[in-house]
Amino acid sequence: MKRCPECRRDYYDDSLLYCLDDGSALLEGPGSLDQRTLVVPQDSGSIEWSLSSAADFPTQVLNTRTASVPAPENSIAILPFVNIGNDPDIEYFSDGLAEELLNVLSKIRGLRVAARTSSFSFKGKSTTVSEVGQALHVVSVVEGSIRMSGGRMRIAVQLVNVADGFQLWSDTYDRKIDDIFAVQDDIAQSVVGELRSRLLGEETPDDLTKQVIIEVAQASKGRSDVPEAQRQMLLGRYLLDRTTPDDTAKAVAHFNEAVELDPNFALCWAELGRAYSVQAGKAWVPVDQGFRQSRKATERALALEPDLAEAHAQLGRIRAAYDWDAGGALAAYSRALELAPGNSVVMDGASILEFKLGRFDRALALSRKVLEQDPVSGAVWHNLGLICHAAGLLDESESALRRALDLGPQRLVTTAMLSLVLAEKGNWQQAVELAEREPDQLWRLWALAIIYFQAGDLDQAHRILDTVINEYADGDAFQIGEIYAVLGEIDKAFEWLERAIAERDPGVTHVRGSPRFRPLHADPRWPALLKTIGFEDMDVS
Repeated sequence: MKRCPECRRDYYDDSLLYCLDDGSALLEGPGSLDQRTLVVPQDSGSIEWSLSSAADFPTQVLNTRTASVPAPENSIAILPFVNIGNDPDIEYFSDGLAEELLNVLSKIRGLRVAARTSSFSFKGKSTTVSEVGQALHVVSVVEGSIRMSGGRMRIAVQLVNVADGFQLWSDTYDRKIDDIFAVQDDIAQSVVGELRSRLLGEETPDDLTKQVIIEVAQASKGRSDVPEAQRQMLLGRYLLDRTTPDDTAKAVAHFNEAVELDPNFALCWAELGRAYSVQAGKAWVPVDQGFRQSRKATERALALEPDLAEAHAQLGRIRAAYDWDAGGALAAYSRALELAPGNSVVMDGASILEFKLGRFDRALALSRKVLEQDPVSGAVWHNLGLICHAAGLLDESESALRRALDLGPQRLVTTAMLSLVLAEKGNWQQAVELAEREPDQLWRLWALAIIYFQAGDLDQAHRILDTVINEYADGDAFQIGEIYAVLGEIDKAFEWLERAIAERDPGVTHVRGSPRFRPLHADPRWPALLKTIGFEDMDVS
């Protein structure tokens, strides 16, 4: 195998001397092979990575079944496309092109597509296709590069078989930026066709081609035919993923510009709804204002495209977090999963909803299914840890939360949650030491107060609780209620919960799933409180 040192495209034809994209002289083999060795211990089925630098590779933590269970033949990962020109101003475009391809393929029935979080964890890393395949448990990988100059772009794409490194398909597109939609469809159709004909054994080329074209068109519903609107949407999505107040506000501005250019851009209306709900959920804008705007944008998306999975999922978020309508949220997520059964984001949202309803078996099944497609997402491992803790699976909860921290050592809240698991297992000293390393002050104090209460150091616990109340009473009443519940002061716990409800705190929808509120379950006020927030007992059939 040879690799281009500039765009890092791999070539498996030894007769080639120069890169077909940029003319650079090819180098023999990837430069990272001597730095990284796969080790399969003889006495277990787990996989470990021996790395020269832990920060250089994002997948030290792998699903243990990868070592013994072959990847499904219909599994694929879409890597972020390389921005050859290294112009940071168009980074959003190269990322967006790969993400759009991933989103379309995830809606094609019969394909299992690795989630964006895991696929994009390889961005900027010198990893081989084999390493990607093993980490994400897929049999094929799509990688590409893009160079933009003026109003033109050159896109090189290849579909590679993980097992032997051979190209199943490759192509290069020299087009105007206005032709981006045709290029996206062409790539998607080629990838789906190749996977089905070569990997799934479908041998009717003419009929297959027709069917693939229909399926890709169906999966592409909701997008715009206005190139500049599409560009604005991609830029907004790129900024929204940074999850900071300023970048989210900028994302909202770009989404609004996109829908002004194309008022019928259903997918962008859904993204705008998502951005508004992020602002509301993180209290970057008033909760009522943010969710009202989110609902308006989401309903606009559904009016334009009733079968848009992204919009149904966003409607589920609004109904759960703001409307406190669990039944309506379940219906919205059910419809989203029906339209996009392979979408890991939808499955993850559905699993958290089941967790909020106290249906932990369903939540666990969905969360584990998400990990099949998103194995290197710290957020998904974090969510699995929460669900396992609530279900009483302390060892599995500890393992999941530690994996989340391995993948993102600076993650907020995860360290605090892990400290509570250790405390519940009786490891008090370790729990305190871990809680003190929580980066976020509120969650650090919250965890320490609970641990000291459980350990019997009531004086220290009360001192910390007083600090939490003095500094965080406005906006964090739910967490204060959790501390009082652990302490056993039931009236105080209900008092702070009622305050959180009055403030319309989205966190109260976690009340049923939170293990901290177990002491309240036998109280006659408990069913009424659950009914107030719409999370009372529901039919589990």
